[in-house]
Amino acid sequence: MFQRRGIMLILSSPSGAGKTSISRAILRQDENIQLSVSVTTRPKRANEVDGVDYHFKTVDEFTQMREAGKLLEWAEVHGNFYATPKAHIDELLAAGKDVLFDIDYQGALQLYDTCRPDIVGIFVLPPTIKELKHRLERRADDNKDVINRRLKTARQELLEWDKYDYVIVNNDLDNSCALVTEIIGAARISRSRQTDLPKFINSLQDELESILQ
Repeated sequence: MFQRRGIMLILSSPSGAGKTSISRAILRQDENIQLSVSVTTRPKRANEVDGVDYHFKTVDEFTQMREAGKLLEWAEVHGNFYATPKAHIDELLAAGKDVLFDIDYQGALQLYDTCRPDIVGIFVLPPTIKELKHRLERRADDNKDVINRRLKTARQELLEWDKYDYVIVNNDLDNSCALVTEIIGAARISRSRQTDLPKFINSLQDELESILQ
């Protein structure tokens, strides 16, 4: 009913907990949500497309972007750099478009510093560590050393759950997506997002005054 400002939807989780699977499902279901495509220095996987999954950059290119102030946030994860480019994010929000961020807790905390009123943060947990390890092994993209490094990183990542607005346990992908969809729906109609709500309230007051005169 009202014009609204878009939301910055952050999904974070330990590697393998399912945030990317949830993100892809949400993007397929909702045309009003756009993915914030991150910049990364990690090698491109066989099934990934540059500019769609990530903007793949060299370390030198990444450093130049960071020093030029072109990054909204950045972090080093598993020995590689990840970041959110600034371009068009505020333009999308002002147009009522929602932007999904598939980022780790370091990036989320940086965005909190500058964009907290626009953010809805969701932390995704695995049902068990055994299942987390199984999902990492099932990817077949990473060797044993990389998997062990991701599991060690999960120690710190699991401690960050209380920085988020919502926490879900990804035991079933369909159910997790349904929960995220409910969260998005509630966020969209929150008072702070409806930018022309004060104008509408004033019009109701004027109408009421005209009746009471």
